[in-house]
Amino acid sequence: RNMDEALTLAEHASVADRRAGAKARGKLLGFGFSTYTEPDGFKDNRVSMQFDPTGQLTVTLTGHTNGQGHKTTFSQIVADKLGLPFNNITVVQGDTDRIGPGSGSGGSRTTTVAGGAIHYGALEIIDKGKQIAARMMEASAEDIAFESGQFVITGTDRSIDLAAVAVASFNDANVPENLGLGLEAANHYVARTYSFPCGCHVCEVEIDQDTGMVDVTRYQMVSDFGVVINPMLVEGQLHGGVVQGIGQALNEESVYDSDNGQLITGSGMDYWTPRARELPNFDWAVNETRCETNPLGVKGCGESGPTAALPAVINAVVDALAPFGVTHIDMPATPERIWRAMNKGNA
Repeated sequence: RNMDEALTLAEHASVADRRAGAKARGKLLGFGFSTYTEPDGFKDNRVSMQFDPTGQLTVTLTGHTNGQGHKTTFSQIVADKLGLPFNNITVVQGDTDRIGPGSGSGGSRTTTVAGGAIHYGALEIIDKGKQIAARMMEASAEDIAFESGQFVITGTDRSIDLAAVAVASFNDANVPENLGLGLEAANHYVARTYSFPCGCHVCEVEIDQDTGMVDVTRYQMVSDFGVVINPMLVEGQLHGGVVQGIGQALNEESVYDSDNGQLITGSGMDYWTPRARELPNFDWAVNETRCETNPLGVKGCGESGPTAALPAVINAVVDALAPFGVTHIDMPATPERIWRAMNKGNA
């Protein structure tokens, strides 16, 4: 399904027309795609969730963002599980001094493992909150349901919200004897089974026959990341990852001289990374197949961009060079390397 939808999004049926148009402009058009399945969602993450006496919740994690927008993602998970507004939630990341060791972030897994810990921590808070709410409303804990941030006596219109229960939990008159003061939870979640995000990326390039210069003119992708928590953050990670993959496929290379091993590409003036003006808009869509190996149903997305972009781009380059008998080219497919391939030199 991912491949079918990606090829439709890429207008594969009309690629011959675009190829003819490129040829009329002295360009070689190449069309390439790749499919991928990636195992992730492994290892562990430790999370603590603690209300203060004013009803503010602090969530502390051993995982730490390096640009993915984790604070927003984790706040959304908490808000969904506990029915709290965003301004009641503070997320603290990477503070192992406060909560103990965990394996941190990496491997497109942090939402899976930290999100799993938040899920089970939220269940613990709800369970304790039911006992406090029951005492406050003079009911049995078995008759208390939790819905959208409210503890409700089943079959009645009597309720009390979670923040109020959290504030009340610091008064021993409201807390059963088997519980300590305060409302908090901790969970060290370990993912024992992988999740498997998958997808298809399609790339279209035009190559200048005289210089070997490559322009990426079109790029489409359809992916399955399980339950998508924040589509905008997913799109941002895809954009960054695809650009990283395009750079590795076409441009980025550490070059040393042959005499002394001196690094020649020693600065950003020499090391060629992609820039926005050199890239097209990316078209994307998702298929949400709920993952069955974690409680949130999520799959990783952070590494999907470069994982799929590398073969998609190179396949497009090789397709463009097919009239010259080229069936393989090493990365990075620089203009010089492409020019040599077209002119029967060493690719």
